[in-house]
Order: sequence, then C-alpha cells, then structure tokens
Amino acid sequence: MSSSESTTFIGRLIKMGVVEGEALVSAEPIGFLGGVDGSTGVVTERGHPLEGQCVAGKVLVFPSGKGSTVGSYVLYQLATAGLAPAAIVNAESEPIVAVGAIISDIPMVDRVPVGAIHTGDHVRIEGDRVTVWGKRSGCISSEG
Repeated sequence: MSSSESTTFIGRLIKMGVVEGEALVSAEPIGFLGGVDGSTGVVTERGHPLEGQCVAGKVLVFPSGKGSTVGSYVLYQLATAGLAPAAIVNAESEPIVAVGAIISDIPMVDRVPVGAIHTGDHVRIEGDRVTVWGKRSGCISSEG
C-alpha cells in the first residue's frame, strides 16, 4: 500500500476527538494497572508483545483491556504527565479503558478490525471514523 492509499473504518464512538498519529499495535489485550508504568508510559507487563515500548503520543491499537478498575486511573495519570496515547482503538471496548479514555480526554473508538492495522501505520481518528494509511506493501482489508 502506498502512502496515498487509505482505508476507513466506521467504529463505535467511545470518546470524541480528532487526532492523527503513528499506530502502536498489540494483538494481545492491555492491562494498564501493572502493565503500563503511569510515570513513563512504558509497557512493563512481562512477556507482553509491547513490553518495553512507550505508548505516549501513539494511536494505541489493541483488542480490549484487561485487569483492575484502577487501570482507568493509570490512563488518567499518563494524561496528566503528558504521556498518554494520542488515541485508543479497540476491537471491543470494556469499561476500564473506556472510563480511562473519557476522564483523560483520549479519543477512543471500538468495533474496528484491529488486525487490519499495523505498528507504524499512519492513523487518523475523527469521531467514529478510523482512517489508516499503511507503510508496507499490500492492502489493508476493509473486512472485519
């Protein structure tokens, strides 16, 4: 896919916003309490596909959240430190991540085929629309 080709998905709006950025993608769920350091933005969960990577300023794409309700506060802590993801895209949101995004003013959309987005892709979130420009050759499927 060239940088001029894009695919747009219509998801379910969780938190309104307009943002563009580079995707950071995990095929595994993310738990923010104990899984992401609230003071650095680095994924700390041992064995997680994103272990050691920083979520700050990225369009964070993952299937769903997991873990404690305090995970909402970790997202808020990241936001107040300027280390929050630019946006969150999920296959299926769950209340912990949704509340965290809402109280932290992080644009969020779910019901998007997250497997069609790859780390390094350029992503634009505008309300319930997720537009992806891939960096690698080939196509991004619009099928869920």
